[in-house]
Amino acid sequence: MVEVPSGSQALTTEPRAQASQTIAACQHTTFRGQPALQVSLPQGDSILVSLQGAQVLSWVSEGRERLFLSPLARFDGQSAIRGGVPLCFPQFNQRGPLVKHGFARNLGWQVQGEPVLTQAGATLSLCLTDSAFTFETWPFHFVAVVQLALSPGVLNISLSVTQTGAPEEVTSELTFTGALHTYLAVDDVERATLSGLGGQSEWNAVTDEHGRAADKLVFDGEFDRVYAAAGGKLCLTDGDHRLLISQGDSFADTVVWNPGEALCAQLSDMPEKAHRHMLCVEAAAVHTAVTVPSGATWQGWQRLEVA
Repeated sequence: MVEVPSGSQALTTEPRAQASQTIAACQHTTFRGQPALQVSLPQGDSILVSLQGAQVLSWVSEGRERLFLSPLARFDGQSAIRGGVPLCFPQFNQRGPLVKHGFARNLGWQVQGEPVLTQAGATLSLCLTDSAFTFETWPFHFVAVVQLALSPGVLNISLSVTQTGAPEEVTSELTFTGALHTYLAVDDVERATLSGLGGQSEWNAVTDEHGRAADKLVFDGEFDRVYAAAGGKLCLTDGDHRLLISQGDSFADTVVWNPGEALCAQLSDMPEKAHRHMLCVEAAAVHTAVTVPSGATWQGWQRLEVA
């Protein structure tokens, strides 16, 4: 089993690439008993991807773990995994009749094609298609593809959704809400700041208030807000570390979330005070559902870049 850091106790690791490695490598492995893919670059950057949910669990860049994975996350092959980059699809949160955040993060995905491995980086894709199970709650023919592109200091995650039903089978356009629910690792969220959303419309889900984003967001309690996407790069400052975050225009919203101490204590898959070591910054479609006509494809992405 490949050992990867998780949670707040292992934010720094040694590069994993072997000195003789000349191109990127991808191997099947297991993590906490579940199937996964390990991708590593010659200079040491790496990702670990669970086949459940096509979920990135770890991204190590410049010797530092950049994603938060709860040490108490459940790895039973069906429960949502707390941390990394869960995919919320085809429903965000409880905004509809489906299970919270949709079914995609709870299902097994298939590797699509062969990974592209070069000296400069690696790209791999995983897909999920409609099934008897998905039809029980969501009546659409679809193919969803998560593509992961890793290069030194950069991780790009894209989601594409195609409605594949024949025109005579389609009674309406496919619609969904969702997000790339990225858990970023921080040393101390109360000392971290997020800039780049200043002036954007803001909905505070904790107080149900609407306003405008401050130039610099700070976090000293439960924080759950939906912003109109800014269009440029956000900057997460965490002590001496900086991470740039951007997203495609087709994701109209940006969600910023931290449960705070009280809510964290109520989450059975989070250790006490683990909220101090994470901040979710999500590329999302929340307020307005995405529509995909028969035969059409929608695509959205998020890019994380070490600065």
